[in-house]
Amino acid sequence: MADGTAQPEQPEGPEDIRARRLAAWRGSTRKLTSLAVGERIGERLARLTADAAGSYDLDDWLDFYGNGDGVVGELERRVAELLGMEAAAFFPTGTMAQQIALRCWAGRTGNAAVAVHPLSHLEVHERDACLTVSGLRAVHPTSEPRLPTADEVRELDEPFGTLALELPLRDTGFALPTWDELTAVVEAAREREAVVHFDGARLWECTAHFGRELSEIAALADSVYVSFYKSLDGISGAALAGPEALVAEAKAWRHRYGGQVFQQWPAALAALAGLDRELPRLPSYVAHAQVVARALDEAFTAAGVPWFRVHPHQPHIHRFQVWLPYPAADLDEAGLRLAEETRTTLFGRWWESGPPGLAMTEVTVASSALEWTADDVAAAVAAFLKRLPEGDRAVG
Repeated sequence: MADGTAQPEQPEGPEDIRARRLAAWRGSTRKLTSLAVGERIGERLARLTADAAGSYDLDDWLDFYGNGDGVVGELERRVAELLGMEAAAFFPTGTMAQQIALRCWAGRTGNAAVAVHPLSHLEVHERDACLTVSGLRAVHPTSEPRLPTADEVRELDEPFGTLALELPLRDTGFALPTWDELTAVVEAAREREAVVHFDGARLWECTAHFGRELSEIAALADSVYVSFYKSLDGISGAALAGPEALVAEAKAWRHRYGGQVFQQWPAALAALAGLDRELPRLPSYVAHAQVVARALDEAFTAAGVPWFRVHPHQPHIHRFQVWLPYPAADLDEAGLRLAEETRTTLFGRWWESGPPGLAMTEVTVASSALEWTADDVAAAVAAFLKRLPEGDRAVG
């Protein structure tokens, strides 16, 4: 002010925080967790052109409506082959792909009930689409934070037409059953004369845990949905794979649902590039995630954090949860300051999805984390904790 009186500092608004977050991410030279942020449109287009050049002929004609032998058709054939299925259909979103798959199965089985976990993506993240769009009904074999057991499926107290299994189950820490448990659950569904659908948004990285090829895992199910951007660094899009007749019906419903998009070649190109570049790397990411998770556990223990959880203790895929006993806003700010001051990004966003003052973040270990040693993790954790407010700091 003109009289020299200091004005009170204005709190940051959402746009300010977003700008800080993007700048911190772009400015970081070391990143433990992988985040789909911090890239400008021109940079993404240039990267798509460079990455896709070895995956598809860029001198081919543009693809319209996904028809014919263009890039979308090539992607569909590639996915069907990888999953050992008769056919596959490209969808603009996984939500649409799954709603249509379950709708088709309900029509074929004559039963609109879907046995599904209450923490599955279908239940938590799709705004009741099963009920309001597809006319389906959910029944829950279990509410435990894990996939249902064979006995729970076998003993469900009402009939169901489809068993939908999310592999891995994200909201329980990306948890997977053992191979024997999975095959037993599928067999139990067959005993109930139900079909089996895999929500395999992250199925690509499950091969290391199960010790099986993708086609062997997918062979347990009648249909499988996979995502192209969650693990493969794609732009968007998904595929539904299964028997030819089911996929043909799904394509008809795709048109009705508004999924027959005029041009989808950028997403299809990015997906093909991801299959070539990222899919072979996923086992190395899974292996290193276990190194990182163990190092985080040891670092929080050494710092005397009063309560924390790295979950699962040994990650099933290359993603896992970290829980800390501090407010999410304080953890977000500490992470931003660490990135701004040291050019090191340790974690992404934090959420208070449980009791107040207990926050969770998801860690995704990808190419940027492969060079991190256990000592690197320990040093970064110590620097991160020092940036928490005084009242939040653990006593070590």
